[in-house]
Amino acid sequence: MLAIIGGSGLTQLANLNVIRREVVRTPYGEPSGALTFGQLCEHPVVFLARHGYGHTIPPHRVNYQANLWALKEAAVEIIISVASVGGIRADMCPGTLVVPDQIIDYTWGRKNTFHEGTDEPVVHIDFTEPYDAAVRRRILAAAAAAGEKVFDGAVYAATQGPRLETAAEINRLERDGADVVGMTGMPEAALARELGIPYAAINVVANYAAGRADSSQRICFDSIETALHEAMGRARKVLDHLCSV
Repeated sequence: MLAIIGGSGLTQLANLNVIRREVVRTPYGEPSGALTFGQLCEHPVVFLARHGYGHTIPPHRVNYQANLWALKEAAVEIIISVASVGGIRADMCPGTLVVPDQIIDYTWGRKNTFHEGTDEPVVHIDFTEPYDAAVRRRILAAAAAAGEKVFDGAVYAATQGPRLETAAEINRLERDGADVVGMTGMPEAALARELGIPYAAINVVANYAAGRADSSQRICFDSIETALHEAMGRARKVLDHLCSV
């Protein structure tokens, strides 16, 4: 079964044929919402809105442990994250779809492992390639089949939020090698790796990051909504094609 975690701009899948919704309790508390089970192009899918179905949970308050544990309990085999980001690189303009291949984690204070009990041994995971290569290939193939242009590879900078970054912070991220910036990529990717669930992401560029192009002086939230709505429609199209093969 495929799991899709939707971020800002994707709190539901319009084409999902809903079969049931299930409230899940986990050892780590409650997930962001009920799991929605259904079929997308006749492929079994479970959907979870990362920020809650009313978009009420800020990035630093998302219970990533509970979300990933609930999906594991639902026996999902693949997780695809859909998340909005800011474009740092000049060619990653609003409306662009990106399939990242690397992460830099700038978050702090988030529960970022399932292995932290006092009687548990220390567990290290290999995180050299944070996104699953096979799942990335499936996304890229689906985008090609859908006729949608996507960037193959980018460095995702995960920041704490919920505020957006300063121009100086974006300059720092660029010097560090980041191409896009978001707030939810970590610890989600690492927790999926701990659970052994292949995980990859579709990033939707909602705006230029602070200090870049039309965000050089300020970020216009009205234009973010417009760009996000259009690009999320294209991301849904990619997901449809991914589920139809």
